[in-house]
Amino acid sequence: MLPREELLKGVENRDSIARVIDQAEQAIKTWEVVFTDFLSPPELAEIQRVFSRLTDVHLVAWGGYPQAERQRVAIARSELPLDQSQVAITALEMAGNFLFDTATHRDFLGAMLGTGIVREKTGDIIVLGERGAQVIVVPELTEFLEMSLKQVRSVPVKTQPIDINELKIREPKKKELTTVEASLRLDAIASAGFGMSRSKMVDLIDSGDVRVNWKEITQASSHLKTGDLIAIRGKGRLEVGEIAVTKKDRYRVQLTRYM
Repeated sequence: MLPREELLKGVENRDSIARVIDQAEQAIKTWEVVFTDFLSPPELAEIQRVFSRLTDVHLVAWGGYPQAERQRVAIARSELPLDQSQVAITALEMAGNFLFDTATHRDFLGAMLGTGIVREKTGDIIVLGERGAQVIVVPELTEFLEMSLKQVRSVPVKTQPIDINELKIREPKKKELTTVEASLRLDAIASAGFGMSRSKMVDLIDSGDVRVNWKEITQASSHLKTGDLIAIRGKGRLEVGEIAVTKKDRYRVQLTRYM
C-alpha cells in the first residue's frame, strides 16, 4: 500500500491526487497499466511532484501533442515499460461552416458538455476558425460524440474521428525579453515580463491568480530560478531563462512570454 496520507499532505488538488493514488494502487496489484482521466496543468504538475517520491510505480503523461495542456496519465509498476504511445486518446474533428457564426473554445466545449459528458473525459480543443475545431477525448467517447454532437451554436457540424497526426497544432506566439532587477522576487520578475505595474502584480498574486510551476503562490516575495514557469489567469505564461549577475550586483534575467 502507498503512504496515502503522507502523499496527500499539503496538496492543493486533494480529490484528484487521491483518485490517482487509488489508481496507482490498482496498477501495483494488477500489474496492468491504468489510465487517469484528463488532468489540468495544476493537477498534472502536483501529481508529478507527489509521485516523484515513489519507487513502486512510474507514470507518463500525454495529451496528443507536446504542448497539450490537458493530459491523461498512464500509471504502471516500475518494473513494466511505459511510454506515451500507451496513453489511450482519440482525436475528433467537429467540422462545419462557421464563417457567419464564429464559435469560440467555450462554444465547442459547451456543445460537448451539452451531450451529457463530463469535462474530465476531454482534453485540449483546437479551434480552427471558420472550419470548426478538433478535440482530444478518451477513446470510449468516440462513437457517442459521433452520434450526439450535431450542432455548435447555430451551425450544423459533422463529428468524426481523425488520426492524431492530423491535429492542426499552432506553435504558441512568444516574445523574448530581458530585464534587469534588484532581486529575483516574483512580483519584480513577473511585472517586468507581463508589462504591468508592480502594484498590479502584487494584487494578482494576493488574489490567487498567479501560479509558479502550476502551484498557487500568494507571496510576492517568493524567489524565482531558471526554468520556473509563471502563469497568470487570462494573461498567458512566462518562462524564466538564464539568470546572470551584473557588475552592479543586479540580476539580468532572460524571459520568454507565451501569449
